[in-house]
Amino acid sequence: MSSTSTGTIAAIATPPGDGGVGIIRISGEKAQSIGREIFRPAKDSFSGFKPYTMHYGTVVDSEDIEIDDVLAVFMPGPNSYTGEDTIEINCHGGRAILGAVLGEVLARGARLANAGEFTLRAFLNGRMDLTQAEAVAEMIHAPSKGAAQLAKVKLSGVLGERISGLRARLEDLRAQLCVAVDFPEDELECLPLDKMRDEVGDAVQNISEILSGVERTKAWREGALAVLSGKVNAGKSSLLNALLGRERAIVTDIPGTTRDFIEETLNLEGLQVRVVDTAGLRETSDAVEKAGLDMGRDLAAQADLVLLIIDGSKPFVLEDLDPQFAAIGADCLAVVNKCDLEQAVPAPAEIMRGAGYEVVEISAKKGQGIERLAELIREHILKGAGEPDPDELVPNSRQAATLKKANSELKELMEDIEMQIPYDLLGVRLETACSALSEITGEITPQEVLNSIFENFCVGK
Repeated sequence: MSSTSTGTIAAIATPPGDGGVGIIRISGEKAQSIGREIFRPAKDSFSGFKPYTMHYGTVVDSEDIEIDDVLAVFMPGPNSYTGEDTIEINCHGGRAILGAVLGEVLARGARLANAGEFTLRAFLNGRMDLTQAEAVAEMIHAPSKGAAQLAKVKLSGVLGERISGLRARLEDLRAQLCVAVDFPEDELECLPLDKMRDEVGDAVQNISEILSGVERTKAWREGALAVLSGKVNAGKSSLLNALLGRERAIVTDIPGTTRDFIEETLNLEGLQVRVVDTAGLRETSDAVEKAGLDMGRDLAAQADLVLLIIDGSKPFVLEDLDPQFAAIGADCLAVVNKCDLEQAVPAPAEIMRGAGYEVVEISAKKGQGIERLAELIREHILKGAGEPDPDELVPNSRQAATLKKANSELKELMEDIEMQIPYDLLGVRLETACSALSEITGEITPQEVLNSIFENFCVGK
């Protein structure tokens, strides 16, 4: 994607598929003229597009044949989403209708917008900073209500304002350093080192506060991964079906029914959890099954929570556990299945509790203990944290990585101040930290970073 975005662009702004309403968005210098060409008002009194007013009429093709009844609204720049003249046409949401209307728009001089190009123009035209632009995508792709709320806070511009304020303070320190370096014969008391250390320390504290919620809210922002692992016929597929409340995985008495992995999304009181049923663990010479087992172990290594499924009706020893899960970890929960059957002696549940695992006993077939298991899955993934506060400020992964870079530089700067490093070298660290903060808000952002951000948007936004 180019750093400049020119010409008049258009795209379908609503999700693909059939729906009651679909929207065509047009932005650029030709937006209003294209609108006048294809729009036929229902009222004879229509004298042009009155800004921010819905106009009822029809869209016609080049032969003046009506395509659809529509509502059209004109939003003049710079007070529009993109900062340019913009028209939105509300049609019926059928794919054929939307395609036909878009085709007429493109035939009259607009080009199809690239992914995220409307928001890119908003950023380039100063309608929002980069943190707000990213928040738009986060709102669209939010996997939970909590994630949407976190994105909404950033969309308001709070994060950008706070980062800009920090950067301004550091730039002021940098300016004072430059004076000290350029005019060494003057009095240096204008920049006492202890005052500089305190200022830098306060910036470090501010950045640390912004970063504090990143890990705590990760599951809300990105969703979570829970992997079902265990020996063949332990009941993993039955458990997946029980958690989902429907028959998703094939269940048979034949060992090794699941050879690949099956993934579904579970909504646990607003928390989106990807639940993956993996191939049953056993020794096998089958190349396909081996590949499935390797894939399952890789997924388990990435998981936020591993559910170790154990058949409570069969003899069990700790050595039966896969070596990958033999070590006790907070990211493992022992699920002893088939509690409706006579339990083996000694009971697998007691063996696992004795080894230090948290244990929940269930019957996937009868539905016993499933509700409690769902509660435990949620508790383990959230690690005791509830929903994010409505006004909580949490950066995304890109912003967090850049903030950590800036903070690392500032912490080293504090050490350099203690060591009374020369002023010009201190200035280099301040410059690096300020540049990192500028990348977050978009004042100074490498082109490849902009590309990666806006290419992840949907077309039409």
